Amino acid sequence: MVDFVDSCGEFAGKVWRYLEQEGPQTENDLIKKSGLNNNEFFCAVGWLAKENKIVKDDKKYFLGETNLTNKIGKDAGMVWNILDMWQEVDLKSISRLSKINEDEVFFAVGWLAREDKINGKFQIKKEKYLFWLK
Repeated sequence: MVDFVDSCGEFAGKVWRYLEQEGPQTENDLIKKSGLNNNEFFCAVGWLAKENKIVKDDKKYFLGETNLTNKIGKDAGMVWNILDMWQEVDLKSISRLSKINEDEVFFAVGWLAREDKINGKFQIKKEKYLFWLK
């Protein structure tokens, strides 16, 4: 089985390499051209934001000193607190408890994965993501 944190790092590497080679890209183009699904992409952006390597303007992402720290960092703190309190929590519950949408939860998950503070898995039969603290 592939390690969750390693997977998040690989997703971030794909996005970083594509931006390095092709320059600024829209979210849709990055998702399509990187071959990542939405959740993997948002996880990658959270990881890169924690590394201070990705910027988002109104329409495009590009490499540089991040402007995403305040929002993603705050959301990561909320997700961490929920996991600390509840132990293992699924994506929908984290979204409901934190009052942030599922895409933003994945930004936060990527941030926490970069800090090596979170683990996760996708349950295929139940079609849900589960997360817990390391």
